Amino acid sequence: MNITWIGIVTAVGAAAVAVGTGIAAAQPDDGEGTPITGEALTKASQAAVTFTGGGTVTGTEVGDEESYYEVEVTKADGSQVDVQLNDNFLVVDSKTDPAGADTEPDGDGG
Repeated sequence: MNITWIGIVTAVGAAAVAVGTGIAAAQPDDGEGTPITGEALTKASQAAVTFTGGGTVTGTEVGDEESYYEVEVTKADGSQVDVQLNDNFLVVDSKTDPAGADTEPDGDGG
């Protein structure tokens, strides 16, 4: 019976890691920071989308230089909102970039 229990726990743990990895892989990474994963990703995404009044999470980062979590939400009009959250998933700041704004530095110094 103990071996069965260990097998079940191992399978559940592996499934949780696979789901968390899949969600993290779906988040674009600009090469800086670490994407949010697992339950924290769910909570941070919900808080950010609620704050912005809707939209799609298009990027995340834990340990951002401006806050504990950063969630990028793209709204239906194409604008992007960077929502800064503390470690309790409360909004501490935000920045909105209009649709079409290129806010990420590119390789040619721009």
